[in-house]
Amino acid sequence: MEVAGSFYIGYISKTRGLKGEVQLFFEFDDYEALALDTLFLEIDRKLVPFFVDSLKMQSNRTAYLFLADVDHIDSAKALVRKKVYLPNNKKPERDADDFRLTDLKGFAVYDRTYGKLGEIIAVHQYPQQYVAAVIYKENELLFPLTDQLIVSIDRKDNSLQVDLPDGLVDVYS
Repeated sequence: MEVAGSFYIGYISKTRGLKGEVQLFFEFDDYEALALDTLFLEIDRKLVPFFVDSLKMQSNRTAYLFLADVDHIDSAKALVRKKVYLPNNKKPERDADDFRLTDLKGFAVYDRTYGKLGEIIAVHQYPQQYVAAVIYKENELLFPLTDQLIVSIDRKDNSLQVDLPDGLVDVYS
């Protein structure tokens, strides 16, 4: 399978025990809705299938799992930090009205004072808040996605109007 025909869900974060159990950290928002019978791990820039023997979901965006043919800690260690993908046909369907801050990736950002800042290249999720990253004047400008800073979101035009605090944009100029 090609990376283009799949979507990223997370990565193997560590091993657990001596029998080959690994921990999967989910970076995909709807991880509870994923069908996790077969996972594809990126190894040497290729997606390699692994069949899931058992799975225990955790409450902290992780799952512990045993993979077929990975029955020792030495085999499991080789999988740590590998990215995990699923085929596009396994991507959960979302309601059209279900809009999340992570959906802002690719939106054009306009500030009331500075005008167009650029396109959101990433939305980082931290425990306290979401942070948008925009390339502005060849620098990565970061700003929090909070109700106080967001003026409006236009989903038709893929644009975000913000009113950033005085001096924030100047830091990145």
